[in-house]
Amino acid sequence: MDYVLNIIPQMLIGCGVTLQIFLITIVCSLPIGLVLAFGRVSSLRILRSLIAFYVWVMRGTPLMLQLLFFYFALPSIGIRFSDFSAAMLAFVLNYAAYFCEIFRSGIQAVPKGQYEAAHTLGMSYVQTMRRIVIPQVLRIVVPPISNETITLVKDTSLVYVLAMNDLMRTARNLVQRDFDITPFLVAGLFYLLATLVLTIMFERLEKHFSRYDQ
Repeated sequence: MDYVLNIIPQMLIGCGVTLQIFLITIVCSLPIGLVLAFGRVSSLRILRSLIAFYVWVMRGTPLMLQLLFFYFALPSIGIRFSDFSAAMLAFVLNYAAYFCEIFRSGIQAVPKGQYEAAHTLGMSYVQTMRRIVIPQVLRIVVPPISNETITLVKDTSLVYVLAMNDLMRTARNLVQRDFDITPFLVAGLFYLLATLVLTIMFERLEKHFSRYDQ
């Protein structure tokens, strides 16, 4: 127990880096994904094709490869990022693609008759989206967004390849220094606690939205 108490301060610093990556990714990728989703269902064919290609690339290649590309490959052509900037760029672009598809499926799940009804009532496109479509989309997409968010918590550990001192790298350094696997167990508890909090939060969010379906 004394050893655990001694390593907790260092583990908390690593948690801070992990939490920062998680929050920035969520805050940036969700709105980008929503905007891209509207582009995916727009009437502009070229726009749909470009976004579909972007989504295909980002979902079809490993996130770790994207991290390595932004940090190691781009500098070879004169484009340089810090380790944190490269990680944020890769995470935001990757998760925006996944959220784009989630939002797209939610938008397409709204019956077309509701668009026609809104048009009959004299609503503009923006009003239709804000008052009719988006509230229904949010109810539909909560479960898949919950899954992606929990996956993101675990994916943050991939930044160790950029030598960032996140929770996983901190735990590995402590294990190598002290020849003790306890830091891995502590890191596992931190990840489990984070996913538990998110699971409870999204379950309550689903219950909140389900009241409007009754």
